[in-house]
Amino acid sequence: MTATVNLNGKLVLIGAGKMGTAMLEGWLKAGVTGDQVVIFDPAPPPETVALIKSHAIAHNPAPDTVTGIEVILLAIKPQMVDAVLPGLKALAREKPLVVSVVAGKTIAALKGHFGKDVPVIRTIPNTPSAVGRGITAMAPGNNVSGPQVDLATALLTAIGEVVTVDDEGLIDAATAISGSGPAYIFYMTECLTEAGKALGLPDDVAVKLARATVAGAGELMRVTGTDAATLRQNVTSPKGTTYAALQVLMADDGMEPLLRKATAEAEKRSRELAG
Repeated sequence: MTATVNLNGKLVLIGAGKMGTAMLEGWLKAGVTGDQVVIFDPAPPPETVALIKSHAIAHNPAPDTVTGIEVILLAIKPQMVDAVLPGLKALAREKPLVVSVVAGKTIAALKGHFGKDVPVIRTIPNTPSAVGRGITAMAPGNNVSGPQVDLATALLTAIGEVVTVDDEGLIDAATAISGSGPAYIFYMTECLTEAGKALGLPDDVAVKLARATVAGAGELMRVTGTDAATLRQNVTSPKGTTYAALQVLMADDGMEPLLRKATAEAEKRSRELAG
């Protein structure tokens, strides 16, 4: 899935936690060399330290000594932004592209740290990105060029699929669907497990059946590319067991209106957090 990444300058990674490290691994596989990368993180995990050493990546140099920066990838926690970025403002003096995977921080807020003329792309990846199976929605700022969008897409493809939305406000909707979405699937798996136990299955069997079913159904969608409605219809025999269950799940007060209500609350909260 990883695209080839062609850099004309340096790539600065601010924050090398799970998400940052997953991206770094993808970039190195996509042709980025260690001398093209600079990492700022006070205490990266051991696996990241190993990558830094094996690829001779610059780690925590003085910000004003780093030149030729083409792109900054911001991957720190939201609550760290105001504490960390003032000390790194020198990195943006050549107005590189800034790609943020920081939840809840708007393009305007990031420009407040890096400068109003700095091009910024705001994104929202999700947790499966840590294993290269995520999806990221990104919204480019108004001064981001086409080639910069292409570069950001290539960089983010290191952790999964990428979609672009023209309106930054839609990042809140993407947060409600894909950003928070894995938690919905995990909870559905919990519920399916408990339903199995209620039907008399041993606990370990119910867990295994639920987890494998959810994971396998997702993989079937991914591998075949068939739309979910068709896959549902294919597995539903007229008046059969699946049909009986779907009469409950697809009722007027069933799963769809519940998810609409849940995602509306998630979008609302995302807007509130973004301020």
